[in-house]
Amino acid sequence: MHMAFCPLDYRYGDEDFKHIWSELGRHERQLEVERALIWAHMQLGKVSKQDYDAVAAIANPNSVTKERVSEIEAETRHDIMALTKAMAEAAGEAGWCIHLGATSNDIVDTAVALQLRDSIVLLRKQLCSLIGVCADVAERERDTVMLGRTHGQAAVPITFGLKAAVWLDELRRQLVRLDEASPRIAVGKFLGAVGTGAAQGDNARELQRLILTHLGLGVPLATTQVVGRDRYIEYVSWLANVAASCEKILQEIRNLQRSEIQEAGEGFDIKKQVGSSTMAHKKNPIKSENASGLARIVRSMIIPTYENALLWHERDLANSSSERFTLSHASALCEDVVSKTRQVLTNMWVDSDRCLENIKSQRGLVMAEKVMIELVEYGIPRDEAHEILRSASFEAVDKKIELIDVCSRTPEIAAAFSAEELEAMFDPMNHIGVSGEIVDEAVELARSAISS
Repeated sequence: MHMAFCPLDYRYGDEDFKHIWSELGRHERQLEVERALIWAHMQLGKVSKQDYDAVAAIANPNSVTKERVSEIEAETRHDIMALTKAMAEAAGEAGWCIHLGATSNDIVDTAVALQLRDSIVLLRKQLCSLIGVCADVAERERDTVMLGRTHGQAAVPITFGLKAAVWLDELRRQLVRLDEASPRIAVGKFLGAVGTGAAQGDNARELQRLILTHLGLGVPLATTQVVGRDRYIEYVSWLANVAASCEKILQEIRNLQRSEIQEAGEGFDIKKQVGSSTMAHKKNPIKSENASGLARIVRSMIIPTYENALLWHERDLANSSSERFTLSHASALCEDVVSKTRQVLTNMWVDSDRCLENIKSQRGLVMAEKVMIELVEYGIPRDEAHEILRSASFEAVDKKIELIDVCSRTPEIAAAFSAEELEAMFDPMNHIGVSGEIVDEAVELARSAISS
C-alpha cells in the first residue's frame, strides 16, 4: 500500500498541473526528448526515416513504462542509462540510434525545459483568470468610499475600487514579467558532457537547434553540461513574486474581515460551512489563510534555487536532488495560490454601508487634510493651517466630539467658510481625488493585457 507523505499528494494543488512535475510527467518528457534527438538525426541524414518511425512509435509511456525503467535503474544505478536501455529493448533493430551523441543531462535539462514551458502555459492562464476577476472587483467597487489606512490607523478616504486597482495593476505587471521571461526560461541544451558539442559531430549546433525548435524550446548560445541556472532563478523568483502579490491581496481581505472592521471578507457557505468547532458564530477567512501559508513556502524556495546555480566547473550533481523539490513544489504551490486567490476574489463581499459607518465613527477626523488644504487655498500659510487643524483634531479626540463642530467655532475657519462650505468639506465623497480615473485606466489596461 502506498502511503501519501507529501501534502501535495493529498491536500494541495491541481491534478493536471501536478502531473507535469510527477514522476510520470518527467518520464513522458524525457521520452519526448529522446525521440526529438532521433528526429533531428534524421533531418541531418544520420538516421533513416524507417528507424525514426520505429523509435517514434515506442517513445511513449505505454511502450516504455516507468516500471521497466525503474527495474533497469535498480541494476544500473543510472536513470537515463536505464531509460535508453528500456527504449532500445522496445525499438528492436532501430534501437542502435537511441541516445546517439547525447549526454544524460542533455535529456534531463531539456525535459525540465518542457516541464517549465508547460507550467508557464498553465500559470499564465490562471494569472489571466485572476486578473479578470480583480478587474471586475475594481470596476464594481469603483466608487465605494471607505477609510484609507496607514500604519493600521485611519488616514483619509479611499475607494475600494482604488484598492483593487492597485492589486490589479500589480498582477498585470506580473503578466508582463512572465511574458518577458518565458523565452529565457524555457530553454534546453544539447551540446554534450562539457558543452563543446564534440560528441555531436560537425553539425552539433544545427543538431541542437533542430531538437530544441522541434520541441518548442529556446536555443542557448553557450552552456556547460547544464543549462545556466540563472534561468531557473528567474523562474522561481517570478513564482515567489506572484505568490507575494497574492498574499498581499489575501492579507488585506483578512484584515478587512476583522470583527471590528467588517468592510469586506471571504465568501462563506452559510448553509454548510463551519467556522469553529467550539465558537458556533465564527466565519473565518480560511481560504485566504490557507493560500497565504502556501505563498510562504513558494518564497522559501528562492534560497536553494540561487544555491543550485553554483556548480563546480562544468557541472556537479548537488543541484539535482534539490531541484526535484524547488521546481516542482514552487510551481505547483504557486498555481494553487493563484487559483485560490481568484476564488476568494470571486466570492468576496464588500459592505459599503459598513465602510461609511467606519468613516463616521472617526467623527470627521479623516477630513482634517481637506479642511487644511481649503484654508491654504483661502490664503492662510500651510504651516499655520496645519497647526489650526492639528489642535482642532486633538480637541475633537480629547472631548470625543465631531471635528466639524470644533472647526465651526475655530475663529480662523469660521471666518473663511460658510456652514454649507464646511459641510461639503466633511463629505468623504469630496476627497477621493482622481481615484475613479485611476481605476478606469487600470481596468482598461488589464483587460486588454489578458485579451491579447
